[in-house]
Amino acid sequence: MTADLTPTPFLPEHLTHAHVLDALRHIEQNGLRLAPGTVYDLVFESRRYPPRAVAQLAYRLASQQPDIRWPLASGTPTNALLERLDFTIATKRPTLANSPQDGNVAEQEQLPVNLYPGRPAEKPAPGKPAPADAPSIAAEPTASYPTTPAPQPYSRAQALAELFISEEQLDAALAALHRRRNLLLQGPPGTGKTFLAQRLAWLELGIIDESRIERVQFHPSYSYEDFVQGFRPDATGTFRLQDGVLVDVCRRAAAVPDQPFFLLIDELNRGHVARIFGELLLLLEADKRGPAHAVRLPYSPAEAPRFFVPENLYVIGTLNTADRSLTPLDYALRRRFAFVALAPEFGPKLQAFLLDKGLPTILVEQLVTRLNALNETIADDPELGAEFRIGHSYFCQPPAGAEADVWFQLIVEQEIGPLLEEYWQEDHAKAEAELKRLLAK
Repeated sequence: MTADLTPTPFLPEHLTHAHVLDALRHIEQNGLRLAPGTVYDLVFESRRYPPRAVAQLAYRLASQQPDIRWPLASGTPTNALLERLDFTIATKRPTLANSPQDGNVAEQEQLPVNLYPGRPAEKPAPGKPAPADAPSIAAEPTASYPTTPAPQPYSRAQALAELFISEEQLDAALAALHRRRNLLLQGPPGTGKTFLAQRLAWLELGIIDESRIERVQFHPSYSYEDFVQGFRPDATGTFRLQDGVLVDVCRRAAAVPDQPFFLLIDELNRGHVARIFGELLLLLEADKRGPAHAVRLPYSPAEAPRFFVPENLYVIGTLNTADRSLTPLDYALRRRFAFVALAPEFGPKLQAFLLDKGLPTILVEQLVTRLNALNETIADDPELGAEFRIGHSYFCQPPAGAEADVWFQLIVEQEIGPLLEEYWQEDHAKAEAELKRLLAK
């Protein structure tokens, strides 16, 4: 028999971090001008590059085939591969087309140019009113929000009275937060994830002090530029480099190193987490906190102070395990968090709470029995599972007296019923049968 001497083809998955670095060096050393990407950029050492063009060049150099075509499409396929190789992919920001500064974040920051392409409005002469059709500058409406109340003490006893989890579960969550400084609360809808996140922050602070808590909710349009740093328009329409929520809360925490600060991220896995977090994937680790591990942010000029996550900042996120539209978190992010699973709590603590609110005993017994039975059915369904169970938060604001039966019926019909229809969208009879069991007289 003769050995097969056919060379193994070089595939996209054979690319390494070093191959892409070689391509980036080749671009800079040879002064290559690549056609800009349309939606995304690869950000490296304060410069921005079109991801697919970089991947194709790396592919050609590594395979030693100068005419080979990059087989993956632009967007998610190419971006996902580059992100797996630890490169940052960010959504594009406004650029100066055909400018020699195009792609250089530091140089563009120094340009005193308004990126708005329209002509500036003429100012009326002093004492002369502006024309009726003169455009006005858009501005946020002034809102008369109530002032933040003075901080109030918050104790362990208060937390245990408000939460439906056991003291052992509370201690386990606090231990995870102390150990990793980053905690993710995951569970089915209605299990009190956001409620617990806020109480954990208050409990660690010892007071209800909103000045040391920052909240944000991720969503599909949320980006690195919103969370960390990016170019955004100010009130005059000029694009300026502005810090995001993360940099702001880190700066506040670093100024008071002896006091804890909290960043609460709701619905964390609704956003493109790896793209939103950027450098935070490294700096989040408990042993990578502080100035010794500071890094230069991609948008920042060379002389700007380096960014770090202070040791007194704690991050608590929530994840809804029942949302089928969400993609799993990547392993690089998972290993930087401790995970605490929350489950529906239709036990003695909820029953005592409902009875104390004046609900009839028979209604409380029916509610607990029927919801536990429904959750068993959901957990046993091979198409669903335990992560799709119904949480107790739906029933945490009961009315008193004679309205209780109507209150329970409306929650089942208007909130739980539509959820069951979504769960069994291809078996409407099943959803209808479970709904009837909940409402049986």
